[in-house]
Amino acid sequence: MLASTDRILTTHVGSLPRNERLADMLIREEAGEAIDKDVLAKEVEAATAYVIAQQVKSGVDVGNDGEQSRVGFQTYVPRCMCGFGGESKRPPARDQIEFPSYARQAAARFPHGAKLSNAPAALGEVRYVDGKPIRVDAERLKALGGGFRETFMTAPSPGIVATTMINQHYDSHEAYLMALAEALGNEYRAIHEAGHVLQIDSPDLAMERHRFFGKLDETGFLKQLELHVAAINKGLAGIPRERVRLHVCWGNNDGPHIYDIAMATILPELYRANVGALSIEFANPRHQHEYEALAAHPLPPHMLLVPGVLDTTTNFVEHPQVVARRLQEAVAAVGDKERVIAGTDCGFGTFAGREYVAEEIVWVKLRSAADGARIASEKLWGRKAA
Repeated sequence: MLASTDRILTTHVGSLPRNERLADMLIREEAGEAIDKDVLAKEVEAATAYVIAQQVKSGVDVGNDGEQSRVGFQTYVPRCMCGFGGESKRPPARDQIEFPSYARQAAARFPHGAKLSNAPAALGEVRYVDGKPIRVDAERLKALGGGFRETFMTAPSPGIVATTMINQHYDSHEAYLMALAEALGNEYRAIHEAGHVLQIDSPDLAMERHRFFGKLDETGFLKQLELHVAAINKGLAGIPRERVRLHVCWGNNDGPHIYDIAMATILPELYRANVGALSIEFANPRHQHEYEALAAHPLPPHMLLVPGVLDTTTNFVEHPQVVARRLQEAVAAVGDKERVIAGTDCGFGTFAGREYVAEEIVWVKLRSAADGARIASEKLWGRKAA
């Protein structure tokens, strides 16, 4: 993947807001309603063209399709895999248990959205049965993404599917996880073979500490973390690590986050992933200080860092000077300006109908990231950015 050889490049985590018509169609389709496939396809095509144009206009160097065809970043997988049905009963986050008024507030905020705690469950053997949707998405991005310096596409980790779409079939969590790794490997290879950088979305490596694995102690969670990373590596078999980046976060919401596991605790395990870049949160108020974790656990020489310089849960637009300072701090922590790419904390549209940031503000925030990257580049390279 491209490095910041002449200036700090800009990217984002993947999902972007869907327009109301498209979001409504995806939500109703997920609910089992009959949707005109041709109309939906045209809506996805138009929405993808729009978000690509907005990214380019905003100064994004490494962009994508905004996940416009997906109802959720991980819950879309029944379109390509069999074995799912019924309804999961996903355990609530510790924040939701500890602060019930926050939980009620969050639930009321998005009354018409994609399934989260009640996504389909694994009722039978999960198998990959339809590679057409990902190929269509990949070809669409290839056709429309010529304005980017590089393109990427996202796919969920086995672990985030396993902890969201709960196992009701396999004898163990590990068996389910490895079956998912086998199946999802098909998505990973399709993205790679289409020529896009592959991003694995794996919030489970941090977020699930106080959700799915909330009853474990820290040692127990780290053992599960090791297993989840092994599942990612299984799915990535045969794909060069320099064509893969890994996104990790503590949950894309504006909750208290006081139970988030420390970055320094999980970094050694994250580094075991067979990837060439790590995308991780640094912009939100709970994790802005954690560059110091990179001093205790230096980024491996083969990895790039994609630090979040924009908070994806607030309509505040970060000033370019703030972005520049964050990037300079990231470069100081990594020790190499060419191995830092400006990113976002998470996606702006992780689930259809659940956007914290207003659509028109998203592009202003991304423009601010690009402007901040230019300011940082001029200071780091000692000349006007290219």
